[in-house]
Amino acid sequence: MLTQNEKGRAFRVLHQRDRAFIIPNPWDVGSARILAQLGFEALATTSMGYAFSKGRRDGKITRDETLAQRARDRGYYGASGERRSGELFWRRA
Repeated sequence: MLTQNEKGRAFRVLHQRDRAFIIPNPWDVGSARILAQLGFEALATTSMGYAFSKGRRDGKITRDETLAQRARDRGYYGASGERRSGELFWRRA
């Protein structure tokens, strides 16, 4: 398993290449699977996308709900090996 520093370095390399780095925002595990299968090298997080998928407005999802969703997502993301930008930052929360 990669450390937070290793994840950060790998993510930085994606930004330093000569070609464009495109990072989509999946809102749930299903959309993440589709985007990963399409070949995206990293996936971002989206508070608005997650909130809308729950029928709520952005900013109306609690921290506990967000962390619980990330824990559910992590089961997929950890198994797939996909890089996810939110993984670099959630431990600070």
